[in-house]
Amino acid sequence: MIIGIDGNEANVKNRVGVNQYAFEVLWNIYKLSDEWKGRHKFVIYLRDEPLGLPKRTDFWEYRVVPGGGLWIIKQLTPKLMWGGEKLDIFWSPDHYAPPFLTIPRICSIMDLGYLKFSEQFNFKDYWQLRLWSAWSLIVSKRIIAISQTTADDIVRHYPFASKKVKVTLLAYNKDKYNTNVSQSDVRRVKDKYTMGSDYLLFLSTLKPSKNIEGLLKAWKMLEGDFGELKLVIAGKKGWLFESVFETVVRLNLEDRVIFTGFIPESEKPALLAGAKIFVMPSFWEGFGLDALSSLACGVPVVVSNSGSLPEVVGDAGIKVKAINATSIARGIRKVLEMDKISYNKLSKRGIRYAKEFSWEKTARETLEVFESLK
Repeated sequence: MIIGIDGNEANVKNRVGVNQYAFEVLWNIYKLSDEWKGRHKFVIYLRDEPLGLPKRTDFWEYRVVPGGGLWIIKQLTPKLMWGGEKLDIFWSPDHYAPPFLTIPRICSIMDLGYLKFSEQFNFKDYWQLRLWSAWSLIVSKRIIAISQTTADDIVRHYPFASKKVKVTLLAYNKDKYNTNVSQSDVRRVKDKYTMGSDYLLFLSTLKPSKNIEGLLKAWKMLEGDFGELKLVIAGKKGWLFESVFETVVRLNLEDRVIFTGFIPESEKPALLAGAKIFVMPSFWEGFGLDALSSLACGVPVVVSNSGSLPEVVGDAGIKVKAINATSIARGIRKVLEMDKISYNKLSKRGIRYAKEFSWEKTARETLEVFESLK
C-alpha cells in the first residue's frame, strides 16, 4: 500500500496535544519499518521542510507543498488529485480530512467536547471545527478515536459512523517520563521558574475547557493551609484565556500562583517529576497525555471525572467534579494530607498503571486500521 499522511500536526517545534500524538505515531510507525517496509510505502505531505521527523528512505518520503490559509483545500487536495502520485489511502491525524477526494480517507478525532461547550470557542473556530469534523466523519472510511470516551461520543452524535470507529489509546515516552528523572534537572527547572520547594502543577494550553478558573477557586480555599506551597500553571496561551489572569488578581493569589508560559519538551519531564501533585480539572479531555506522563513519573494526579480522564488514570488517580471548586479542593487536600506511606502507595499505583500504555502499541493499532482498507 502507498499511504499518504498529512504530517503538519507533527511538523511543529512546540508540540502539544494533537501535535504530540501525530509526532509519536509517525516516529513509532517508522521504528516498526522492518516489519512493514516490504509491503508499504509512506508519503508525508508538509507545508514546510521536515522538522525532527524520521529521515527519508525508499519507503518513507516527504512531499513539501508550500502554502498558507486553507492549505488542505487549496494546496493539498489538488496535489493529491492531480499530482501524479497514486495513493491507496490518506490519513489525517486530526479532524480536518481533505473534503473532496476519491482516495479512501482515515481521520483521527480527538474529542467532541465542542458540541457540549460551544461557548468555550470563538465563533469562527467553533463552526469550522463542527462542520469540518462532521464532514470528515462522513467521508472517511475509518475513524480513529484516541479514547473509548471519544468513540462513544462519536457514535452518540453520529450513529452512522458506528462501524467505522476504532480506538487507539495514546501513551507517553517511557525514555523521558519515568522515576529516573534527574534531580539536578528538577532543581534547575525549579530555579528557572522560581517555584521554591514544593508545588502543585497544572500543565496544558490555557483555554476555557481546562477549567483553570475552577482550579484557582479551589486553590484559594487551600493556599493558606499548606505553608509556602505554590500552584504552578504551565502552558502556552490558547484562546479566551484573559479571565484566568483576572481571576488570580480578583482572588488575591498573585504571590501563590506562578505562570511559566510554554514549557519546552526538554523541560517537561523535570517539571512533572518535581511536582507534589499534577492537577487537571478539565471540563473535558480527549485523552490527557500529561496526566499519564505524571503517573509514569510517580506523581499522584487529581483529575476531573469528565471526558476521558477517568479512562486514562483508572484507579491510580483521584477524581473530582470539574464544575465544583469545593470538590477540586477536597481532592487536592486528600493527597496533600496523606502520610508518607499512603502517598508512596498512590505513587506506585500510578507507575504500575502507566506501564500499560505504549506508543508502539498505538502505532501498531494505527497500522492495523490502515491495512483494514486493503
